[in-house]
Amino acid sequence: MANLTPDQRRTRERVEALIGLAAPALNLVLAFGDRLSRVVEPEDSEYYPVRSSITESAAADRPPAED
Repeated sequence: MANLTPDQRRTRERVEALIGLAAPALNLVLAFGDRLSRVVEPEDSEYYPVRSSITESAAADRPPAED
């Protein structure tokens, strides 16, 4: 990555500061929207759970992961 000029660095710091200040408010908006959607329609009839690309039999054949 190229070195930033002092002006670009200052602009990046300002934008990051604004994002940091806005983050709690945006989290509240997301939490409120989630609660509201659950109240309005508690059962999502169009929800399809994500399917793994690994089948259950293939996962059973693999050795356990080492830590």
